[in-house]
Amino acid sequence: MRKINFIDTTFRDGHQSLWAEGMTTGMMLPVAQQMDKIGFKGMEVIAASHFLKCVRELREDPWERIRLLSKRIKKTPMILMMHYSIAAFDLTPLSILKLWMERIAANGIKRVQLMDPSNDMNFRVNKCVKFAKEVGLEVSMGMVFSISPKHTDQHYAQKVQDATKLDVDMIYLKDSGGLLTPERTKTIIPVFLQNSAGKPVALHSHCTTGLAPLVYLEAIKLGIETVYTAIPPLANGSSQPSCYNIIKNIRHLGYDVSINEEEVKPITEHFLNIAKHERLPVGKPLEYDANQYIHQVPGGVISNLKHQLSKLRMEHKIEEVLEEVVRVREDLGYPIMVTPFSQFIVTQASINVMLGERYKQVIDEIIQYTLGYWGTEASSGVDPNIKDKIMNLPRTKELINWTPPEPSLKEVREQLGGSGVTDDELLLRYIVREEKDINEMRKAPPIKEYQIMDHGFMNFIKGLLNYKNLDYISLVKSDLSLYLKK
Repeated sequence: MRKINFIDTTFRDGHQSLWAEGMTTGMMLPVAQQMDKIGFKGMEVIAASHFLKCVRELREDPWERIRLLSKRIKKTPMILMMHYSIAAFDLTPLSILKLWMERIAANGIKRVQLMDPSNDMNFRVNKCVKFAKEVGLEVSMGMVFSISPKHTDQHYAQKVQDATKLDVDMIYLKDSGGLLTPERTKTIIPVFLQNSAGKPVALHSHCTTGLAPLVYLEAIKLGIETVYTAIPPLANGSSQPSCYNIIKNIRHLGYDVSINEEEVKPITEHFLNIAKHERLPVGKPLEYDANQYIHQVPGGVISNLKHQLSKLRMEHKIEEVLEEVVRVREDLGYPIMVTPFSQFIVTQASINVMLGERYKQVIDEIIQYTLGYWGTEASSGVDPNIKDKIMNLPRTKELINWTPPEPSLKEVREQLGGSGVTDDELLLRYIVREEKDINEMRKAPPIKEYQIMDHGFMNFIKGLLNYKNLDYISLVKSDLSLYLKK
């Protein structure tokens, strides 16, 4: 009986997909030790993008999050997710990337999940792999799935072969848009398994179109032995499939599982209580959406697009913008709709619609894309007519000779505070940019475990206090002693 392994995404992709990265460290700590007992092959705990959210909005030190979790998660490898930069819309200097790998390893991360938005193994992720391995990190390389005339099974066969030439420990198919269908799964999974040179292959998908649970079952039947799932209520919706659902279904198919689902139930109860008290969404299975396969815009980007259009009182233009997204993506050679490309394309499509003329105004990021700033794998497919139009723009002439700076670590340190700044602080300053945000984070109270008030118990006490003949109340239970006197 083949045993299926699980990598948990609750602490990273689960709340990134459903709670806008809003899970605090205090919410994680009460169940971290319990999570470590379940038997996961790895636990996603943070992404590079979470660092900005932690500091600016949650007023938490993300380094402290990693350190506190590592004290309670000792058996299960803690995973950090990133692409070849630690800032979503810029290219991080290699000196900073090298320090980044050193510090995430020193703080408790055991495995880094890497991806390139174009699946280009020769652009910058190869440097990230080198830096990660030098400090003893395991490396899992993601191949991002997409649908276009370019993204054929043959295309992915070559990309997987390219990945195997790097010193990676695992390869995984990253279906960030939830675009896989059972039919495509039957052709692409054998491609991954046949070209992985014996390296383990895993599957990571989202439930955006409602098909991910079925896709997982097909992939497992084809030979996949590791899947990414989340624990409800942080599963389903735009998150990963529920571990409960996958366990139940694969057991019906005759497979065994490597985790103890009884240990999962208290985790579910914990986060259900948090969702209730904080009025946070609970992941639910989504209805099938055929339009997702056409525009391929991630759910979070669509939500932001709707918000921006509503501020301009142009929410009625949403369908027109999504139709233009399809055209812009084709013009640019079918980039994968994943950060940062999805944001670039949606922004350009919105401008085209609002101005009533295509490419009358072009954002710098699209110009840089065309110039090869994000790699030749990305820029090589730009439509020649569109490229000519972009190359003749005055702004293009200003950017054409610009190259991303590669300052030394010493130069970066001089820019961000000097020799008195610790490595962890230096990296925070590089990511956040605004020192006032870091100062506000430092002023915030220390991280504490999230406590859910038992309103039923409090109401019971208040009810007793209403009795006029009572002079005091004394309650004793195990290590709890409560004495109240009127």
